[in-house]
Amino acid sequence: MGGAAALEKLVPVLLAFGGGVLLARRKIVPAEASKVFADYAFLFAVPCYLFGNIYASDLGALFHWRAIGGYAAAAGLAVVAVAAVALAHGLREPREVALRVMAGVQVNTAYFAVPVFITVFGTAAPIFPILLFQVCVLSLVVIALMELGRAGPAGGSTGRRLSRALGASLGTPLVLACNAGILLNLLSVHVPTVVLDGAAFVGDSASPVALFSLGLHLGGVGLDLRGTTREELALIACKCLAFPLVTWAVCGALFGVRGEWLAYLVLIAAMPTPQNLFIFAQRYDVGVGLSASVVIKTSLVSLLLLPLWLQTVAS
Repeated sequence: MGGAAALEKLVPVLLAFGGGVLLARRKIVPAEASKVFADYAFLFAVPCYLFGNIYASDLGALFHWRAIGGYAAAAGLAVVAVAAVALAHGLREPREVALRVMAGVQVNTAYFAVPVFITVFGTAAPIFPILLFQVCVLSLVVIALMELGRAGPAGGSTGRRLSRALGASLGTPLVLACNAGILLNLLSVHVPTVVLDGAAFVGDSASPVALFSLGLHLGGVGLDLRGTTREELALIACKCLAFPLVTWAVCGALFGVRGEWLAYLVLIAAMPTPQNLFIFAQRYDVGVGLSASVVIKTSLVSLLLLPLWLQTVAS
């Protein structure tokens, strides 16, 4: 895929994202409305899309265990590397380390990866196994470190708080819809066509609405490039360049992943830091300003680098 072809694939992404930025900057649509659009996408449209597509998928092809294992190994290496660098720079507070691990390794699936994959590949189904790995493994690591660093006994023991936090992550509509699709697929339960058609109708709106929401948010808060710190630059480079390259090397060279799945994994790794980073920062009262800046700037950098990644993985 040449550079022009890669860019053509991303025109709908740029249009939806850029439209949100423009309308927010001109105050035609209030930037505060981004939360409403984001909630619609995250809580309703994306779950509808994933449920219908996973239910109709070949699960044997969807769960490519070598590919998933390769991505897990690459993510594990990235977690260790980010944590080691944070510790080497004098950070000893578990919450501070966990925040940087999340910023450098976790990916924005619902608001960014899903719409990009729908636009480029016509399906977001390959994201599902990685989404589960991220929720059940990476998020658990981050939550555990955050809880260990939380001061005071409020809210019960660390184990109880950790259990509640994990339960909340696994109980999101996104994960529930995915698990429902898998279960009904495995049990060969017949889902009425009218239900699948309804889910597809709503799910088709997930991609443009999620990107439009992200654009509204960016257009509202603005972008302070001059104020970018060295630490922010390091985290952005890790998330947008180093992690995709590590994923490419580990999955391709060590796990022998080839073809479409290698492209899927590299592009997933190249997605920006999730908006949940900012939510975690607020909840645990750590690095709020850093998290907001990294989420916004990795979103922009990832968008700019997508044509390059598309051209590279397709060559």
